[in-house]
Amino acid sequence: MLRFEDVTKRYPDGTVAVDGLSFEVAEGELVTLVGPSGCGKTTTMKLVNRLEEPTGGRILLAGADIALSDPVRLRRRIGYVIQQVGLFPHKTVLENTATVPLLLGRPRAEARARSAELLELVGLDPAVHGSRYPDQLSGGQRQRVGVARALAADPPVLLMDEPFGAVDPVVREHLQSEFLRLQAEVRKTVLFVTHDLEEAVRLGDRVAVFGQGRIEQLDAPAVVLGAPVNEYVASFVGTDRGLKRLSVTPVEEADLVQPPVVRPADPMAAAAGVMRAQDARWAVVLDEDGTLRGWVPVTADGGEVRDHARRMEHWVPVGAPLKRAFSVMLSDDAGWVAVLDGDRFLGVLTPARLHEALRRSIDADAQRIDRAAVRLETVTNA
Repeated sequence: MLRFEDVTKRYPDGTVAVDGLSFEVAEGELVTLVGPSGCGKTTTMKLVNRLEEPTGGRILLAGADIALSDPVRLRRRIGYVIQQVGLFPHKTVLENTATVPLLLGRPRAEARARSAELLELVGLDPAVHGSRYPDQLSGGQRQRVGVARALAADPPVLLMDEPFGAVDPVVREHLQSEFLRLQAEVRKTVLFVTHDLEEAVRLGDRVAVFGQGRIEQLDAPAVVLGAPVNEYVASFVGTDRGLKRLSVTPVEEADLVQPPVVRPADPMAAAAGVMRAQDARWAVVLDEDGTLRGWVPVTADGGEVRDHARRMEHWVPVGAPLKRAFSVMLSDDAGWVAVLDGDRFLGVLTPARLHEALRRSIDADAQRIDRAAVRLETVTNA
């Protein structure tokens, strides 16, 4: 969808902001551009909608050289979201969102209907927020309106320049989650500039780590964190990249431990015997259809399992990030977390298995092999 071919941007004073940049962004892909201030991220983005013009190379959009396009018409085909939103203060939320469709000559009723639809898509009720003005909204709500406005003309490409950088951390995390949900629905081709590595790896299908005007590494988030290509990238992602990688490494069924399983109607004495036979201090309680009902300690005595079963307050779905599983694990006394596929119990993730899953994922990317093919030598399996 979007291709840079040896693109350079040199200013009259000799400053090179972009230096021979070549990369592609596939249709429906979200690529995050991350790096220190002044490295060329935002300039790279502005070259796409010709707010900046390259001094060398060319940029293709859907196979066509953008240098041959009328800049104004080009910009109306590209959604643009910036940190300070840039909403018109004298227009209502609905009017702001309808701006580009109206500029493109759409009938007013059609433009307003499209605006209302998009406000709902970004989580704002048009009946409540449509008639309000930007200064009547919170920072997070203004950002949502900015995203809705950028999508209003159904552009093939969306440019986002630190769109969530001006809100507090709690709102920012919520906006990131909402944007991931939205992207899963609309599947736009997105260039997303950020200075925040955690945001880059959370949102991006691929992450482009910028040096000075050049991309040092363009890879999947897990690869960037687990297998930096050089010292610059390793330094940029930091010595705690293993912790950051928890957020992009999923829980897989192969990572799980299979504990003893007992049924609610089992006599407790028999259930305790099952646990002792496996040298276990507890067992999970499942219905006949595999639905998780809780867990029971080996020390429980008398009656049936149902009389002693403890409710499972927290669990995670298979495929959830290890970071989420680790957070749940730390919040419970059990020291492990149950993993489900829908309502079906798959097993439990323990601290040792979480560590192995992370190491296996890192080694798989470093060796460019399948995760299942990695063999670890750890204290737990030596």
